[in-house]
Amino acid sequence: MSHFTHIQTRFRNLAYLENGLNKLEIDYKRQENLNSNFEFNNIDLVIFQSNGYDIRFVWNGQEYELVTDLSFWQQSYPVESFIDKLSQKYASEAIIEESQKIGFQTTKYKQNIDGSNTLILERWKQDNYN
Repeated sequence: MSHFTHIQTRFRNLAYLENGLNKLEIDYKRQENLNSNFEFNNIDLVIFQSNGYDIRFVWNGQEYELVTDLSFWQQSYPVESFIDKLSQKYASEAIIEESQKIGFQTTKYKQNIDGSNTLILERWKQDNYN
């Protein structure tokens, strides 16, 4: 018997979530869901597992919840580490993207031995001389 667990996350942006999964080299597929009026209402992400107990990121109206049966977890690291690693990649993507919107450029991105990341951004201000 399957017991699905819903794990809250802070993943609110689909593009950042997808980029985070890509950086971790985790294959996934998009799945469009229909609402009661048979209109596409949101997109969930599915990570297929060979045992048939897939991992899903499901939009709950506020964030993408991780939905899985923990008894059948087949990823290369435990669920807590999986969420931590993905959260780190998600945050990096959000910082870089949002910083670029206000004129910053990434000059250095490095993953440190301890698992932390170093991210250096810079923005040059142009002086207007008349």
